[in-house]
Amino acid sequence: MDRRSCPLAAQPEKLKSLAEMETTGGEPDVVGAADEGGAYLFVDCAPESPLGRRSLCYDAEALRSRKQNKPQNSAIDLAAAMGVSLLTEAQYRDLQQFGEFDLKTSSWVATPLDIRKRGGALFCDRRYGKVFVSQRR
Repeated sequence: MDRRSCPLAAQPEKLKSLAEMETTGGEPDVVGAADEGGAYLFVDCAPESPLGRRSLCYDAEALRSRKQNKPQNSAIDLAAAMGVSLLTEAQYRDLQQFGEFDLKTSSWVATPLDIRKRGGALFCDRRYGKVFVSQRR
């Protein structure tokens, strides 16, 4: 395909986000078919959470509250800096149809506001052939 006819080539901010995913150890790939508007969902398909994106708090509030072993960043802030967003729980479960991800690590997922207001945040992983959703305070 001619690069000029590729809709992604006309969106430098999207290309930058894909490059950021790769720079931090990710393996971005298209997952599923295009939506009604013709857009594709790129998801990090690295088997485990990349080293460049581990040991993070969920968001800035959680980062501020840490007194010991404070991480360098939060998942929400890092994702925003990369121009991406966290998967929802449903998107994470859908991703597991394409392979087995997070057998040794876990990934933060977008947490509903009502859970976040109570101090919790959701993460997912795959163990024993099942996808688990858990929360941390």
